[in-house]
Amino acid sequence: MPMFTHLDESGAARMVDVTGKDVSEREAHAEARVLMQPETLRMIIAGEHPKGDILATARIAGIMAAKRTHELIPLCHALNLTSTRVTLNGCERGTGLVIEARCKLAGRTGVEMEALTAVSVAALTVYDMCKAVDRGMEITGIRLLEKKGGRSGHWHATSPGDG
Repeated sequence: MPMFTHLDESGAARMVDVTGKDVSEREAHAEARVLMQPETLRMIIAGEHPKGDILATARIAGIMAAKRTHELIPLCHALNLTSTRVTLNGCERGTGLVIEARCKLAGRTGVEMEALTAVSVAALTVYDMCKAVDRGMEITGIRLLEKKGGRSGHWHATSPGDG
């Protein structure tokens, strides 16, 4: 069985060779949170923010980022995603937004980094668009919630911080 590592024989960094891995359906689900003042969240949800539709802009930014993860994260493979979905919803306590991304493909390597990049960039987009009205926003809780497919099978977080 080949060793999947980012180090070559001499210890130098390289992209993992996944040639010998089987193609399979793979999916990853990640989340992030943007904590903010209740008034900022109200403006976003009501579509009354001075910079326009924050939710739509962040959703598109997250999808675009997932597609370009290999350009942002060193040694990531360029993947042909078959589906990327980004959702933004208000927290149950009204303290901010929960951002989730699901990425899918049929391939030789997983899509965890694509889902994590999608939620990260969507959260940064919310921050960028809202910083003039709420500089105290906090991006937090970026984590993988679930991963399916590949050699390691199915993994699901059971509580915050599982890994």
